[in-house]
Amino acid sequence: MAGLTKIEGFLMELGVSYEEIGASTWLIEDSEKGLPKIIVALAEPVVVIRAGVMKAPETNREAFFAELLKLNCDDLIHGAYALDGDDVVLLDTLEYDGMDKSEFQASLDTMGFALAEHYPLLARFAKN
Repeated sequence: MAGLTKIEGFLMELGVSYEEIGASTWLIEDSEKGLPKIIVALAEPVVVIRAGVMKAPETNREAFFAELLKLNCDDLIHGAYALDGDDVVLLDTLEYDGMDKSEFQASLDTMGFALAEHYPLLARFAKN
């Protein structure tokens, strides 16, 4: 399966700790590289990269969602924050056929950075 080989090849070349958790699906869990629990799934023709962030707060939701939209606009090069039910996720998609290692790495790096930098800003809403 060429799809599996390409993604796994990139993960190996980047020296990222991961495990295959299903058909065409990998879990990256590499705290040394700032990549906590990121799922990579091949859903041809795209590669979906996704990380859970937190539950949406029950109070002050309008301000929280406004903060997510600002972060999407100002701070994310790859991907965006989204909702899956009541869960806030960070999500990116890449076109599989045209994806190269640099683009894949940039997506992972952006997600790792966003999770580390944005979580303190977002977590304050959970306390309200």
